[in-house]
Amino acid sequence: MDTKYQIAPSLFSSKISNLENTLTVMKEIGIQLLHIDVMDGHFVPDMAFGPSIVNELSSFTDITLDVHLMVDKPEKIVERFADLGADMITFHIEATNHAMHIIQLIKSKNKKVGVAINPATPIEWITPILNIVDVVLVMTINPGTFNQSFIPETLKKIETLKNERAINGYRYLIEVDGKINPQTIKKCAEAGADIFVSGGYIFESDDDQKYKFEQLYHALSEVNRH
Repeated sequence: MDTKYQIAPSLFSSKISNLENTLTVMKEIGIQLLHIDVMDGHFVPDMAFGPSIVNELSSFTDITLDVHLMVDKPEKIVERFADLGADMITFHIEATNHAMHIIQLIKSKNKKVGVAINPATPIEWITPILNIVDVVLVMTINPGTFNQSFIPETLKKIETLKNERAINGYRYLIEVDGKINPQTIKKCAEAGADIFVSGGYIFESDDDQKYKFEQLYHALSEVNRH
């Protein structure tokens, strides 16, 4: 398993009008993962992005598109996103009773599959599928709402997932999403995370995006991971 840390900037927090510059900066730094939140206004309060943005992005960039479905009944739309260019599709275990079917649909399209859990969701909900998913996404805030703080209790989930992976020989990567900045990225990495979704920190102001990425990577360079 590749244990190299990956930062995935979140399109939800960026200015679409500045997307070309963002993609250029990502390429310069070597970032190859773009996180795209899809929200339906039901599973989460907000609404964001649909299949069209994935289709457009896949037509002019070779950056890996990490699509995060924060929607009810994701089984109804996963094939469409796969067909339009998503490289990895993550669904929420809380949003469906058909997790195995969703995994089969995504894998049938030769795409990577992720499962996400909210801060209050027990890991036991996803234990039966840990051996067949490529990514486990741990939400470190409650999804789809603003002005939240990082939930430190989620670090225990990350540690548990890291231990489960080591004990059982699983190959999934651990992704975290929610208030990831130089302070929290270090804590998540030390707990065992591999992929870090960061939106607000990178895009919240007009400061140099390249500098923000460098700050995140600097924090990761100081990680003492056991």
